[in-house]
Amino acid sequence: MPQTSWKDMLAKYSDTIISCTLTDEEMAKEFDDGYGGSEGASFTAWSKEWVYFPVVYDGAEWIGRAPRDICDHSCGHVGGE
Repeated sequence: MPQTSWKDMLAKYSDTIISCTLTDEEMAKEFDDGYGGSEGASFTAWSKEWVYFPVVYDGAEWIGRAPRDICDHSCGHVGGE
């Protein structure tokens, strides 16, 4: 199965993380993000403009984000429909 890490997933956002509840080593730990059971560790990470967090639906995992400050950005539903 393909492996990924939260660090790899966060890279697509090209954002600088200024604080995270996991260590760099924990963020780099690889896991299978496919369907089945969730394997990635729980975390919250903050950048200057966004708050990042894990999302899971049917075991498939990815990263969600929400604005850090009050603004007019609407977040979509998290998970599947």
